Amino acid sequence: MITVIAKLQAQPGKEDEMKAELTRMVQAVSATEPDVPAYSLHQADDDPTVFYFYEQYANTEAQEAHRQTEHMKALGAAMRDMAAGRPEVTLMTQVAGIERE
Repeated sequence: MITVIAKLQAQPGKEDEMKAELTRMVQAVSATEPDVPAYSLHQADDDPTVFYFYEQYANTEAQEAHRQTEHMKALGAAMRDMAAGRPEVTLMTQVAGIERE
């Protein structure tokens, strides 16, 4: 399992536009990427311009396939007009945890 945390920041005044675009991304991943068991969007409580994705991929192939999707390419193009910089991406290996449904 591959876990990723991605931090994205909107330009001031572009928060709602970015939230809508990122929410569409979650919907596209849900509909088309079965090897992505977790993909959730969060907005920082203390700074509404900051968004985080929590992502899990079944394997390296699933992560690479995600990067090549049309919806990922479209998101990259859309972010040029609303992001305050490049995303910060952190890859992690789970050490311990629980999962409940």
